[in-house]
Amino acid sequence: MHDLLVEIDREIRAARRGVGTRVLGEGEASVVTVSRAYATDVEDLWAACTEPERIARWFLPVSGELRLGGRYQLEGNAGGTITACDPPRSFDATWEYGGATSWIEVRVETDDAGARCTLSHIARVDDHWRTYGPGAAGIGWDLGLLGLAAHVEGGGTAPGQAEAWSTSDEGRGFITRAGRAWAVADTLAGCGPEDADARADRTIAFYTGVAP
Repeated sequence: MHDLLVEIDREIRAARRGVGTRVLGEGEASVVTVSRAYATDVEDLWAACTEPERIARWFLPVSGELRLGGRYQLEGNAGGTITACDPPRSFDATWEYGGATSWIEVRVETDDAGARCTLSHIARVDDHWRTYGPGAAGIGWDLGLLGLAAHVEGGGTAPGQAEAWSTSDEGRGFITRAGRAWAVADTLAGCGPEDADARADRTIAFYTGVAP
């Protein structure tokens, strides 16, 4: 058990997390940013993040036209439009899910470890944000970037294996520690510690199905 906790904690520390704000035409938006370095080069990391056959190996199957102005659809999840693209360094897209629209920005750059992927998720501040905080989006992207690490550094996982892992004891342990890490980031961004912890508890319970 000790070795398992050490491994999970190492994976949690591998990511950098930040919470900020941005002004949109409609008002204030939250910005949730997660970043992780990988033992590969920029070109390979870019390909892993933009080629449909590779995205399906670490995230979800995707259809559509993955080009500037193209529409994409992740199987059982969000879809949207690619609004900016500068290969092999960056792309932006809308993130449309459940009748709501938010935005993602993905950046790939050289890092001492090889290459780094930084993802920012921008969403309007609403009741969902006030209830669940940054972990609502952040934990999902933590799981995504963990899957990306398995893909580019360890050969990836079989279809469905990542989803099964997320409901295992190990997966729930990772989600819980990621939620606590987002509570720290939330506090550093100015949220009161009690509110940040309460929002993280609700989000962890949502992902794990275990009441706080």
